[in-house]
Parts: sequence; structure tokens; C-alpha cells
Amino acid sequence: MNQRPLLAIDSASLYFRAYFGIPESAARAPDGSPVNAVRGFTDMLATLIRTRRPGRVVCALDASWRPEWRVALIPSYKAHRVAVAPSVEEVPDTLVPQVPIILDLLAAVGIPAFGVDGYEADDVLGTLAHTQPGPVEIASGDRDLFQLVDDARGTRLLYCGRGVAKLEDADEALVQAKYGVAAQRYADFAALRGDPSDGLPGVAGVGDKTAARLVERYGGIEDILAALDDPDAGFAAGLRTKLASARDYLTAAGPVVRVATDVPLPSTSFDLPAAPADPDALVALAEKWNLAGPCQRLVDAMSSSRA
Repeated sequence: MNQRPLLAIDSASLYFRAYFGIPESAARAPDGSPVNAVRGFTDMLATLIRTRRPGRVVCALDASWRPEWRVALIPSYKAHRVAVAPSVEEVPDTLVPQVPIILDLLAAVGIPAFGVDGYEADDVLGTLAHTQPGPVEIASGDRDLFQLVDDARGTRLLYCGRGVAKLEDADEALVQAKYGVAAQRYADFAALRGDPSDGLPGVAGVGDKTAARLVERYGGIEDILAALDDPDAGFAAGLRTKLASARDYLTAAGPVVRVATDVPLPSTSFDLPAAPADPDALVALAEKWNLAGPCQRLVDAMSSSRA
């Protein structure tokens, strides 16, 4: 693993944080349109490229934000975040028009951005982590992606829950210390304790500590369910009853919380360009949306990383 890392960006995670982290009044285009998400996302991307010095960069998108196959297994999956249709996420009105600007900007600088029908960005990131030469660094504020951390493959999560400036550079030791489970068992841990942000109820009465103890003692969800059928497995009576009552949920939750690693990715180069792919388009975007500073910082970061 002597090559420079692939920096894989969870695009929505970053631009949502940018949108809520920068007031609309602080970032507007000449016509008055808010561009706070675009400005913040561009500066986050520039910071990541400048500090991580990747040789390759890709931005993952949610082509299917709430995939039908996940909803079929757990109907409550992301249900509380649905807007007007089962597959449409509730997004602030002033963020919606900013997303195409971000995509135009990425195209102008030459950084690929894509999603895959039927899958979330998490699944694209999971497939990149499992199929691309390491090291791979995934930038996201989504805790589910701790499951992809793998020291042997050189996969790290740059966890941006508190922003890029305060990211946690997560290896297996950090995940173990933070949650009490191995990174490869994080998905099982999350299914047991639940995740309200994704509409996963978890097992009633099982919190972080109990979930971690179960995973450390028995293994993954399948192992825990198998142990329930063994009277000598050592479960406390009350805990056995809770787990048995949640058997159907746990059986369905495994595939839902585990990111896919076999998504059909488009054939494209992830090599980070040293200069914008379309400099004229980038200048036009910078002028139209009052983004000269962020665009210049991104271009400088790209040039420096490739030097």
C-alpha cells in the first residue's frame, strides 16, 4: 500500500452539514440566491484534499435514497424523513437548487460524482472500499460507515460528525475504543441498539453497552440468534426474552444495516486532476454564484496534492 489514498466523499453528508453550518445570509450569489451549501461543500472538499493529499478522489451520490429492497425488509427504514413520496427525502427548499450547482462544479474541476440506481451512497462507498486498491479514506458524518474500517485493507473513516475541521480519523482501534466492538461488527451492534436517524427500532431494552457485550461474546446477529436456541448459551432470562421477541426484526435488519459491497460501479478514472477539466466552465460558475474564493481554494488544493 505505497500509493496515495483514494478519497471517497459521502456527498450528501457533507453538503447537508455545509447547509446547516453556514447561514444563508453569509453566502449568496449576485442574484440573492443562497449558496451556503455549495460554498461549504467546496471548502470542505478543498480542506480534505489539502490535508489528506489523495491521488484519487470520487464523490458518491444517493441515486436511491431509500431503496425499495431495504424498505421491504424494514418498512420503518427512513420513513420519518420521507417527503411527498416513499422514495423522496425531505430536503430544505433552499438546499434543493444548490445540489445541481455542486454537481456542475465537480464536473468542471474533473472530480467524478455518481450514484447507482437501487443503492445509497453508502453502498457505493462500501463497494469502493472493497474493490479499489487501498488505501481508501471515506469522508462522511454517517456512523454506519464505521463498519468499513479495515486496517488490513487500509480503509479508514474520516468521520465528519462535527465537521471537517474536527474530523475523527478512524482506524480499528478507534472504533473499538469508541463503541466496544470491532469495526467489522459495527453493523450488528447498530442493528441491536437501533438507530432513530434511520428509523431502525433496535431491540427494546438493549442499549449501547448491552449490544456491545452481545456482539463481543457471541458474534454477529446470525450468531446471536443461533445462540438463543442453545439453553446453555448464558443469556439472562430477561435478555433472552427480549432478543427472542425481536427475532424477526433482527433477521431483517442484518441486510439493511450492512452496506452493499458489490454495486456495479461505472467505469471511470478516479485520478485527481492537477488542474480543472474545464477551466472556462469553472470560471463561469464562480462568477455566477459568487464562489471565486472557494473555487480557487479547491483548485489550489488539487494542484498541491498532485505536485
